[in-house]
Amino acid sequence: MGGSAPRTDRRSPARPPVGTAGFVDRRDEQTEARALLARARLVTLTGPGGVGKTRLAARVADRVSRAFPDGVRFAHLADVSDPDLVPAVVAEALGLYDHPTRGWPKPLDSPNLWDAPNTPNTPNTPNTPDRLDAVAPLADQLGARRLLLVLDNCEHLHRACAEVVGALLRRTTGVRVLATSRHRLGLTEEHLLDVRPLPVPDPEGDLSPAHRHPALALFADRAAAVVPGFTLTPANRPAVARLCRRLDGLPLAIELAAARMTHAGDLADLSDLHDSDEPVVDEPPAHTPAHPRHRTLRATIDWSHQLCTPDERLVWARASVLAGDFDLETAEAVCGDGTADVLEAVTGLVAKSVLSREPGPDGGVRYRLLDTLRQYGLGRLRQRPGAERAARLRHRDWTQTRASAYERAWFGPDQPRTTARLHADRAGLRAALAFSLEAGSGSGSGSGSGSGSGTEPGGCAPEDARAGLRLAGTLWFHWYACGASGEGRYWLDRALEANPGPSRERARALWVSGLLGLLSTSPEEHARGRLRAEEALALAGRLGDAAEAAHAGYVVGVGRLLGGEPAAALRYFEDAVAQGPVTGGHASLAGLERVQLATALAALGEADRAVAVCENALRVCEEYGEQWVRSGVLRALALAHSVRGDWRRAEPAAREALRTGHILHDLLGIAPALDLLALAATARHHAHDRAAVLLGGADRVRSTSSDSDSVRQDGETRAREALGRRAYERAYRRGESLGLAGIVKYALREGESAGGQPEPPSGTGCLSGLGSGSNSGTSLTRRETEVAALVAEGLANQQIADRLVIARRTAEGHVEHILGKLNLANRTQIAAWVTTHR
Repeated sequence: MGGSAPRTDRRSPARPPVGTAGFVDRRDEQTEARALLARARLVTLTGPGGVGKTRLAARVADRVSRAFPDGVRFAHLADVSDPDLVPAVVAEALGLYDHPTRGWPKPLDSPNLWDAPNTPNTPNTPNTPDRLDAVAPLADQLGARRLLLVLDNCEHLHRACAEVVGALLRRTTGVRVLATSRHRLGLTEEHLLDVRPLPVPDPEGDLSPAHRHPALALFADRAAAVVPGFTLTPANRPAVARLCRRLDGLPLAIELAAARMTHAGDLADLSDLHDSDEPVVDEPPAHTPAHPRHRTLRATIDWSHQLCTPDERLVWARASVLAGDFDLETAEAVCGDGTADVLEAVTGLVAKSVLSREPGPDGGVRYRLLDTLRQYGLGRLRQRPGAERAARLRHRDWTQTRASAYERAWFGPDQPRTTARLHADRAGLRAALAFSLEAGSGSGSGSGSGSGSGTEPGGCAPEDARAGLRLAGTLWFHWYACGASGEGRYWLDRALEANPGPSRERARALWVSGLLGLLSTSPEEHARGRLRAEEALALAGRLGDAAEAAHAGYVVGVGRLLGGEPAAALRYFEDAVAQGPVTGGHASLAGLERVQLATALAALGEADRAVAVCENALRVCEEYGEQWVRSGVLRALALAHSVRGDWRRAEPAAREALRTGHILHDLLGIAPALDLLALAATARHHAHDRAAVLLGGADRVRSTSSDSDSVRQDGETRAREALGRRAYERAYRRGESLGLAGIVKYALREGESAGGQPEPPSGTGCLSGLGSGSNSGTSLTRRETEVAALVAEGLANQQIADRLVIARRTAEGHVEHILGKLNLANRTQIAAWVTTHR
């Protein structure tokens, strides 16, 4: 079973939505904001759109980062339209829903892999989360950590933001919040800082030096990016000052104007800036007159739009339905129609500062529309009847295509890449789901790209709701393995409510929802999960769908196992394994069936059979470079050896499971592995203090139901009896205080010193290899050993692929795993490691 781990690692903060390169100092505002943060736990930067709140927040956060040892985190809310998703976005920003950070997956079909010898309807009422209840576990995991959370673009979600921020501040002592919003959040703890436009000097006054005039300096900086060598001179400063005054000192308007420079020193290109006669989009209500600065910004955007080519205008409008940042493939799928050259248009929009470029998780490029420009583009799109719905349909269909590719790629060496891309695409996933389910339910309301980004009225088609159900079910592995079980239940509940009729998609969504419910520590959710799994099994049987029936049966078995009925669970797992591969089945789920089969066998005392199941499964994992299932198999193997009393084999298997789980941030696997190591410490080594520390660390990262409760209870009982209450609780609290990285490091280091040199698990060829890294004791698989040796010979990834007759993506995945396992930074270090361990 998989999950994610809480992590607040200062070395990998969430990326700010804009960079601070070229930032024109607002020294007074920076000083004031830093002073406010020093004495207040909530500071909100307010001001109109385009005034520079986000960039100022990013600069202030960077400057105060040293005061927050647990990091600075950015939560981007411009792309979120559903208030109930605010806790999930905040959790991601805080690192509590964690993801590996490697690139793009290669789809991998999984045929017959697992052939092993010898071996009532639920209500459809959506379970909308209570935001305050959702914040409580986040705050508990944060504890006393000292960090800064930057909440960007709160205005359209101000009530939800106020609830979440208020709960965080009440439940923690070291969290401070820096928010940006056009309006205050309204909390008593809130301190406001009004961000005003840049001051503009008198064009006829003293205009030197330029750094004394931020508006002029900003124009010069952006103009130089378009026209290399552009500088302010005595001759052009008055014209630039007049332009900046005309633009009311609004940074976004100044940047858009500067992007139109084509000749160094010649401002003639900008002489046609005027109040547009075209209809103004996103007008405020009639009873609320637009502020003159708002009219200035809209006029500037209108002018910039008029200077775009027809293809650029089309791509700008269609890209407005893309939430968050996006890659070129997505832009081409959604914005292209066979007539527009999307790449050329995107390049032009970047040059005009309409689109910004950002680094992607795989070293590629992603693009983003600022929220103000997105709203403008959406207004333009809505001027064409049917255009918005058509663009959202293209985006939804493309998202389904990509999600299906991710699912196929999940079983294999590209899991870290897949997870990283899912994390990068999460705003788009939410937008596609929201569009389908809102259109399908007849709400006609909007979808995920900030305020005012709704769908057109009349988009209520049953096929939309069916597509939303299919997408939510396709993403089962994301909800399950990548720390998004709560959000997954949210979307699946909505999709099931909108699709009451019998279908294969409904059967899948039911067992996925059931599986996620079983992960919950809530008895109500747990019971609901069991009922949904049984409903899925019955529905799949009526439909004659063998694949969905097999997966639903697996989930029913998990419910029985977690409910303390291993004998009943065994029947479901044995049936699933005996059935063998089924058309449409997923290899990862087939692997998990083996994990739970071995777990049930061990719980019933049939340890020898459990070991045989695990060893077969490990051979398959080695062949395909699979890590997620492998970590579960190793835990089951450790449990089976422990039942036999063979701690010499059980302990190193649990350690290897812990290492792999940590690499994958598999929270559901990390806690049970720590439980096993705690029991080993007290039962094998009589290291009772260490056992208590490990149990404290395990409970700190545990947030779901577990099949290792009996192991944990056994370890705690032994340690408490040996230490006494006070000594046990002292050691336990020490483990709680270590955090995820600290407890894993403690467990691996202390595990080896407590029991002497670690022994490799018996009979697991995939755990043998060249040896271990200098600090980790990590063993490579046979295939990774081969790849490491070829890296040492100087072969590139394609040459390794050719030599071993594997795909290049697979070779790249093996190299990534080697680097991660051995804690190395590059191929040169791999070569040195091979030389040392030969």
